[in-house]
Amino acid sequence: MTEGPVIDDLRTRLEAALGGAARAWLDQATAEATAHRGRPEQNDTPTWELRFAEAGRRCGQDHADAARVLLLHAADAAPATLTRVYEQGTAAERRAVLHALPHLVQGPEALPLVEDALRTNDTRIVAAAVGPYAAWHLPPHDWRHAVLKCLFTGVPVEAVADLDRRARADAELARMLGDYAAERTAAGRPVPSDLHRVLALTNAPTAPETPSTGEEQES
Repeated sequence: MTEGPVIDDLRTRLEAALGGAARAWLDQATAEATAHRGRPEQNDTPTWELRFAEAGRRCGQDHADAARVLLLHAADAAPATLTRVYEQGTAAERRAVLHALPHLVQGPEALPLVEDALRTNDTRIVAAAVGPYAAWHLPPHDWRHAVLKCLFTGVPVEAVADLDRRARADAELARMLGDYAAERTAAGRPVPSDLHRVLALTNAPTAPETPSTGEEQES
């Protein structure tokens, strides 16, 4: 899970980009979310979730993702809350939940949201799904298919967090990429240039392990 300074930096950059009215709205909305922390679930929709839905109108679509991530963080949204907000949300709101996962969920509990996002063909949702949380928690088989999903849908592989480490020396990923390239070629279709980049990573040697020191061996 990412640390507070990342969120602090996100808020600083967002506030610098917003006008006065939008900054005032953000202050109020995040204060409401913080005040809701630890409260039991209720039948009525919490006020901060209503603010979450209106972030695009209040902050502008270019800044809505950041505002929504800040709201989810201020509320310290648990996996159950994240799941509800995701399932009930618009595409933009679902994208924001995916961006918030590495800030809020330490374990794999939210993987079903990533898996659901990877079944869509919305490129912005797919790009959000292959962020740091997926890099930390997706099992190898599912992660490989996520990389292929990016190639299928035209999502740049730059969106795949920790690509260099996870693709390095991955023989199974290399096989899958080779099969996909062969299928494209046989159908007379171009092979995405990103495929060659990932394939090169699969051929790279793994980083050597740091030798143990004598002190470590004695301890």
